[in-house]
Amino acid sequence: MKKTVLALGLAAAALTQSVLAAEGPVPRGIPHLDHVFVIMMENHGFSQIANNPNAPFLNEYAQSANLATNYFAVAHPSLTNYLEVVGGSNFGVLSDNNPDWHNAGCSTNLATGVAATDNPPTGPICPIAGSGTDAETPAVDYTNETQGPPGENNLDGVASIPAESNIVGKTIADQLVARNGSWKAYEESLPPEGADRINYADGFYSNLTDFSMIFPVLNPPLTQADVVSLYAAKHAPFVYFKNVQRGNDRDNSLSNIVGFESGDGLYADLRSGRVPTFSFIAPNQCNDQHGRGNAGAFCNYDPLDDGSQEGLNPALIYRGDVTAKRIVDAIHDSPAWRQGRSAIVLLWDENDYSLAPNTNQVMTIVDTNYSRHRVESSRFYTHYSLLKTLEGAFNLPCLNHACDANVATMSDLFADSHH
Repeated sequence: MKKTVLALGLAAAALTQSVLAAEGPVPRGIPHLDHVFVIMMENHGFSQIANNPNAPFLNEYAQSANLATNYFAVAHPSLTNYLEVVGGSNFGVLSDNNPDWHNAGCSTNLATGVAATDNPPTGPICPIAGSGTDAETPAVDYTNETQGPPGENNLDGVASIPAESNIVGKTIADQLVARNGSWKAYEESLPPEGADRINYADGFYSNLTDFSMIFPVLNPPLTQADVVSLYAAKHAPFVYFKNVQRGNDRDNSLSNIVGFESGDGLYADLRSGRVPTFSFIAPNQCNDQHGRGNAGAFCNYDPLDDGSQEGLNPALIYRGDVTAKRIVDAIHDSPAWRQGRSAIVLLWDENDYSLAPNTNQVMTIVDTNYSRHRVESSRFYTHYSLLKTLEGAFNLPCLNHACDANVATMSDLFADSHH
């Protein structure tokens, strides 16, 4: 116990030190990977999923694959963590606000150095580009669901990360395309017309739907409030970047963002074995354990946000469990899993809504087709560690806070079986 406390304290102290940013050297110590599948689940802390009887697959998978037992989401809310996973920074975004689609005249949060927050409320997110200063990650957050005290703990509630002035507005997607790699974001319940200007959708209807135009008679009356927000832009981080919105490079555009069931979607790609280098997979908000307030009992939000298993909606947890199994099974059955070296990373974005003293610790499972399994790592890792690890596996430079000297690669969970 004393060693664990000491390790956490050292990690917390290290994270407050000065950092590097932009792009740095290629991280070392990670085996080359041909394909990585990142599956992002939602809004539950480690202790809410571990040993939960309503998540039998996830717990079996955590035991049979490799498990990080000391892994922390960086901050709050959801979008912030998604950006940190793919870009190594919050880019000044501490809110779940929708994109300010195709606005060429706005000033980015990086350029202004002013963070987008839920409290006080700010507007849509200017398309991320250029460089500048991101937002500080304090140990305790008072700008999201609560103004406290108590607040919500970022990381372990002790560590903090200062704002950095040398952040570049790009992601691992940009890096891959520059090195002739490829990427896709598979977003469940994305409507057939694609991601452009879609803030939310249920697979059929979206924020762009004009019900009076498509239904001659509205009986019963239908409004935007009736649309269940299954797909949400806040869970599709790449749509927030200017170059993806513009689509000047067809290999790095909104066309890279597809659904699960379409002809170029997740399951079709897995069946054919034609998968990109990097697959970002986001189940919809009923299937990722997030929940919605207008989707029925099986998708209702958790009754209590106290960090306990007793406060959870068991149907929502089980629904996510079944969804995760379906996705993992489809990856394992894909020809792509039998070719080259591949890894699955299944993780949660944050421990949302749960106030201090609960921390932002989340479960992270690593499954490879080449290495030993049943490894448990107690090393201190964060979303920045994951990005740094994947960049090392793809021979890419580290990016933004993934370059921080105190951010460790997850080498023990991805290690070759010969080491």
